[in-house]
Amino acid sequence: MKSKREQRRNDYTKLKSKVFFQMLLITVAAAVTVYLLRYILRGLIGDRIVRLLVNAFHFENSDALTIYQLVIRNNMEEILFVVILIFLVILFRFSASWFTKYFDEISAGMDKLAEESDVEITLSPELDFMENKLNQIKINLEKQKKAALDAEQRKNALVVYLAHDIKTPLTSVIGYLSLLDEAPDMPPEQKAKYVGITLEKAYRLEQLINEFFEITRFNLQTIVLNKEKINLLFMFQQMADEFYPMLTPQEKQVSVNVPDGLTLWGDADKLARVFNNILKNAIAYSYENSVIDISAQQQDENIMITFTNQGNPIPREKLETIFEKFFRLDTSRSTNTGGAGLGLAIAKEIVNAHGGNIFVQSNTEKTVFTVVLPQKHFT
Repeated sequence: MKSKREQRRNDYTKLKSKVFFQMLLITVAAAVTVYLLRYILRGLIGDRIVRLLVNAFHFENSDALTIYQLVIRNNMEEILFVVILIFLVILFRFSASWFTKYFDEISAGMDKLAEESDVEITLSPELDFMENKLNQIKINLEKQKKAALDAEQRKNALVVYLAHDIKTPLTSVIGYLSLLDEAPDMPPEQKAKYVGITLEKAYRLEQLINEFFEITRFNLQTIVLNKEKINLLFMFQQMADEFYPMLTPQEKQVSVNVPDGLTLWGDADKLARVFNNILKNAIAYSYENSVIDISAQQQDENIMITFTNQGNPIPREKLETIFEKFFRLDTSRSTNTGGAGLGLAIAKEIVNAHGGNIFVQSNTEKTVFTVVLPQKHFT
């Protein structure tokens, strides 16, 4: 295979050939001009100048020859130099105009980068390498613009969605508090029931407000890592215990398969957030009475952690966007089970900050989220 330097050099082949032949033409034209001028000034023009002096100014033939000899023939080199200089200036002026047209084409092509059209940038054949690069840049800019617009639309839609959802628990909180305020002699059992409902709705309201904070902080927050030694078995067992209340209603289980003593060097709090987000996602989309498997093992210099669950497969077209901001796998879900679509996006940011990678595979049998993190050896 050709090196990048050779490929880049070949990109300019047509242009260099055109410039070479242009300069060769100028050189040949200059040489021919010198030869013709010498021939003309010493031959045909010389005889005509002598006759002109004799006929027009009535010089003697000998005097006319002397004047021609002194003025023209003896200064032949200087005359040729001035004529050739003028000729070369004209040729180089023409060549400069010819060459600068390429810069005009490139400038016009760069102007088209900002245009919102599907028209391809077209340049001269000698600039086909530049044409390809400009068109590729145009395609990339259009993709980035579309991605930014899509992300902004998803964000706006989710903000509206969350704002609408906030009204429901807030209305309930106000309603039940009003009932409690208006009926101070309410039976204790009924009062306890209303207080319980109000507290539940207040917690839900807090969750939705936290979603808003996540949306605001996501683009502003710089991830700063405070690394320490992490015992993965202990972390995942503790996590399984914390999620037990979410698992019990649908009789789901979490199975932790991590070698005892497997350690990782990283930010414990932020990695816990990564694993919590993945596990929460696995619980939300797994079948009832199923087992969610959390496994970890060392592979060379890395630690590979997998979260496996049985559930409906993630569509292929959504596997590429599942880690994007404000992406929700199931937009029809209520915010009781689905968040603002930031969990997996934030998880990817944290994993990348650790120098690792995160990806997902899904088929009709299972869905597997894999996190690969570099391991630091402890002495």
